[in-house]
Amino acid sequence: MDNLSFGQPPFSKTGRFYKGNLHTHSTNSDGDHTPAEVIGRYHRAGYDFLTLSDHFLERYNYPVTDTRALRREDFTTLIGAELHTSRTLIDEIWHVLAIGLPPDFAPMGEGEDIIALTRRAADAGAFIGLVHPEWYGLTPNDANIIECAHAIEVYNHGSHVENDRGYGWGLCDILLNQGRRLTGFATDDAHHVTHDAFGGWVHVWAESLDPELILQSLKAGRYYSSQGPEIKDIRIDNDEIIVACSPASVISAQGKGARAKFVKGDGLTEGRIPLARFNEGHIRITVLDADGRHAWSNPFWLS
Repeated sequence: MDNLSFGQPPFSKTGRFYKGNLHTHSTNSDGDHTPAEVIGRYHRAGYDFLTLSDHFLERYNYPVTDTRALRREDFTTLIGAELHTSRTLIDEIWHVLAIGLPPDFAPMGEGEDIIALTRRAADAGAFIGLVHPEWYGLTPNDANIIECAHAIEVYNHGSHVENDRGYGWGLCDILLNQGRRLTGFATDDAHHVTHDAFGGWVHVWAESLDPELILQSLKAGRYYSSQGPEIKDIRIDNDEIIVACSPASVISAQGKGARAKFVKGDGLTEGRIPLARFNEGHIRITVLDADGRHAWSNPFWLS
């Protein structure tokens, strides 16, 4: 895998995958449950970590929900918030996820727009994600003003089940084709922790469940996203992309523009895709299982 660059699949590194949800709400903003209740539900569901990303708005007293006291040996938390200020091109208030904030991250200053606010969050060490773009009509021209963004939310389970507007790969692919080196993450965006929970998550590769190591891996793209299937390996060998996964019906690769290739079968656990189709730019992998659930690798670059 020496010929892969930024965002290269993490499978050859030391460590393991940790399952987590990056976008969740509590009673500190408009969620139905207290932070302790939300964390307890995700812990019991088999997750390894969670971010409570309450809405950073004046009506909620600009919360950065501090969950450090709720960490335990087998479950950790990242500190974050969903940032809002100024307006998109279609006059919607911005929604930006910032994970890895200090608990004392200050409210907006007078006249602080989304560019300045997200830059301040990134300078404070945060992973910056543009969330549910389909849900509120975020355009490439909007996204391109947030130069410090690390990633696009490519699946939002709450938006999918409630509004049929849960996907974000369309926007992410446009930005990738323009040369933006972004990754893509799946979340729940759960407010109720009922129908809107446990439908989209990330598997982050890290040496341990230390929140700082999880954060570093998010920034480096050492994760993949899923609605259920597992991606066990991605490597290049003899001019083929070789994907190992849990049983799947389709394993496909997507690249720049119309470049794409797939293999199809019942119970596939390995797919071999010729690399020749992807002679420039990026590649990302999609695994689709028999129940219609997806797993997505992050994009990686061939040069």
